[in-house]
Amino acid sequence: MSTYSFMDVTASFAGPTGIIDLGAGSANAEEGIAVAMANAKNTMTIGIDGEVMQSMSPDKSGTITITLMKTSPANKKLMQAYNAQSLSSATWGRNTIVVRNTASGDSITASMVAFNKLPDNKNGKDGGSIAWAFDCGKIDQVLGEF
Repeated sequence: MSTYSFMDVTASFAGPTGIIDLGAGSANAEEGIAVAMANAKNTMTIGIDGEVMQSMSPDKSGTITITLMKTSPANKKLMQAYNAQSLSSATWGRNTIVVRNTASGDSITASMVAFNKLPDNKNGKDGGSIAWAFDCGKIDQVLGEF
């Protein structure tokens, strides 16, 4: 039987404003780290005669959302990076995110990464979480094995 644990997940955000640890130990919320590709890899076209054409897109773009508890120190670091990078197009979109699971060998590398927007910041009965969304020009993923 195999076992998954977020404790085995490491993640880093690296760019012109430094490196920020976002994996286990960074006060991640239950939602953790989500990777979503932006578009389908394939477009299937059916001809009038019923023949099929498959068209493969080279698109590797997508989003990575990292959800942290409101009390995570990484929120301040990400806000500082956002504020600094938004001052100039020379620093915008030049980040890399790497997510790894050391137990399984999973590896996700995103390049040409930019902040999507400042996350919603709610203050209520419970502290809640803050979800940081990043637009990624290219995402390469390799799944390992448990």
